Amino acid sequence: MSKWWRAVATTAGGLRSMEVTSRRSYFTIQAIPREVSGRRVSSRDRAQGRIPAVVFSQNYVQSKPEDPTSIVASSSVSRKFLLTTERKQIKTIIDSVDLPFFCSTTFPLQIRAGSGSSTLLESGKVLPIKASDPSSCIHKDEETGKILNLVFVWAEDGTKLRVDVPVVFKGEHECPGLKKGGYLNKIRPSLKFLCPAENIPQKIEVDISQLDVEDKVSLHDIDVHPTWKLLSKNEAIPVCKVKATPVDS
Repeated sequence: MSKWWRAVATTAGGLRSMEVTSRRSYFTIQAIPREVSGRRVSSRDRAQGRIPAVVFSQNYVQSKPEDPTSIVASSSVSRKFLLTTERKQIKTIIDSVDLPFFCSTTFPLQIRAGSGSSTLLESGKVLPIKASDPSSCIHKDEETGKILNLVFVWAEDGTKLRVDVPVVFKGEHECPGLKKGGYLNKIRPSLKFLCPAENIPQKIEVDISQLDVEDKVSLHDIDVHPTWKLLSKNEAIPVCKVKATPVDS
């Protein structure tokens, strides 16, 4: 199958001492429509080197008036397309942005009439949605590791999206507690935010270079952009803690 996709460059940026990195990868995902769905059709697409996908617009609502963190997806969707993407391109993208950050990175999407077609049916910016499996942000076959399908939401400017943002810990080599033989307990590997589609953080970097044994970093210690709404009722919950290594008796 010919490579009917293209890739451009990657840029990066950061904020403050509790650094928040908002790197963007400008690969343009190329997709073509699929008229029908079903296990047999999907299996045929995968055998031909394509990955079944779907993209739609999603709105979020506050389910409990008294709880500002009770943000859930509404049952109604719009601008929905059944698609297939080329496995080689998706693999190239994942290798470039690193898998944990795939579902916190937005990508341009072009839907064309067919493989190699110059007819553009629809285009826009999209965000991959995390799979139900907490160990991965992509739905994969447990035996082969191959990607089974992809789900995207349109990331239109002016809308807000729920994003599971990976946490990256830095400063481990300078951390006093680790130098004394302690170990870092990574309690929250990711944080959930409601973010403007035009300002989604790819990752959040937490600096632990000043932590001693039994010191911790909690949610309220992380300085983030004012437009990002942390979806947590208790901001005193620790993100990480340096703990003493147990001594064998």
